[in-house]
Amino acid sequence: MNILHVIPAFHPAHIYGGPIQSTYELCTHLPLDFCKVRVLTTDADGAKTLLEVETEKEIRLAVGVRLRYCKRVMRHSVSPLILRLLPRYILWADVVHLTAVYSFPTIPTLLACKVLRKPVIWSSRGALQRWQGSTRPMLKYIWESVCRAAAPSRLILHTTSEDEARESKMRMPGVETVMIPNGVEIPDSITHVRANGRIRLLYLGRLHPIKGIENLLTACKVLQEELQMPWTLTVAGTGDPAYTKTILAKIEELKLLEHVKMVGEVVGEEKQKLFQNSDLTVVPSYTENFGMVVAEALAYGVPVIVSKGTPWKRLEEIGCGLWVDNDPESLAKSIEQMSRMPLREMGQRGREWMAKEFSWPLIAEKMTDLYKSLLATPS
Repeated sequence: MNILHVIPAFHPAHIYGGPIQSTYELCTHLPLDFCKVRVLTTDADGAKTLLEVETEKEIRLAVGVRLRYCKRVMRHSVSPLILRLLPRYILWADVVHLTAVYSFPTIPTLLACKVLRKPVIWSSRGALQRWQGSTRPMLKYIWESVCRAAAPSRLILHTTSEDEARESKMRMPGVETVMIPNGVEIPDSITHVRANGRIRLLYLGRLHPIKGIENLLTACKVLQEELQMPWTLTVAGTGDPAYTKTILAKIEELKLLEHVKMVGEVVGEEKQKLFQNSDLTVVPSYTENFGMVVAEALAYGVPVIVSKGTPWKRLEEIGCGLWVDNDPESLAKSIEQMSRMPLREMGQRGREWMAKEFSWPLIAEKMTDLYKSLLATPS
């Protein structure tokens, strides 16, 4: 079975957050005995930066996986080359897996699949969810209407949580929706560096207003002044430079410079070291369709505190974290509460949960079954 992934940006463009890593992992974990995979994308790495990658020809990403980066000419994913290549790549495919909603390749891909009678799995990656800071609602409504008109008859909307599925159905009525979570790589073994008397907090992810970082910083101020609790916070990730300056200004305003360290983008071994040197990961997002960092932290045995804007209510059922309101007081109280809990035991329970339900081989098998079912549907 030939699977084509169309996505506006791809690994290693981590500035775009979790979808970059999860799509990369999915492509490289699909079963080789059943799937041949090609990826069509751009060299975008943020609004003004490009990846240093080969854009003149297709390259080998892994065994059974070929990748074509197309030159981005403006904004985040505008690429005339991707338009020229789309028909050829779609004709090759048995199933097209489209990622993202409000991006340049979305409508052309849907329309080309409709004309060429190709089935589509469409991963919205949380784009169809809304929060209090959502912008341009009317423009998004018009875009969604065009997408519905351009969509082929064999279309399944892929979501990664029940919350995302519920909200997405409201914006794409009549489209079949299937929930398959993201997977996570489970390290063979884990180690933790012993704490030095302070609880070591970690925020890892995009720097964006939707992530609620300001609430976490204010919560840390509460820890310091009201709860008189020793702590440190590492903020790892990148985002829009103007917003990054806002976060830096907030840290200075709250007089937290001695306790908060911003380390920028962290991947690979550096990310592993972050988890080894952290006691607790905090995810204060206003909304998340999945939240890759939650699964990653648990895979490394680090318990988490997540906001109720994320789909991780089962943390408390499993006993590996807390699911709390996203306001500074609630976050501060939950951090203080967890500092008195058996964090290593909680982390181990979370790690076992990830291995049982979220390992990439398991998730890739579920996605392959979805491809098969869609391919078997009459056109």
